[in-house]
Amino acid sequence: MELSLIFKILGAAGLVFITIGVITKNRINQNIYFIIGGLLLEAYSLFLRDVIFVPLQIIFVIVAAYELYHLKKK
Repeated sequence: MELSLIFKILGAAGLVFITIGVITKNRINQNIYFIIGGLLLEAYSLFLRDVIFVPLQIIFVIVAAYELYHLKKK
């Protein structure tokens, strides 16, 4: 399998996870989906070497992880 196809599949899976997170009502599960989707999209953006998308995904994952931490702390 070609490497670019693998990363396209990872990116598409990331979009699916984030979409599931958007429609999920449970905030803890929502953030878990966001983190998984963000990490998959981060892998794809690193493959693309996109200077805008790479930091965007890093921030997205950090914010979702931060919120998950605070939700579990309660």
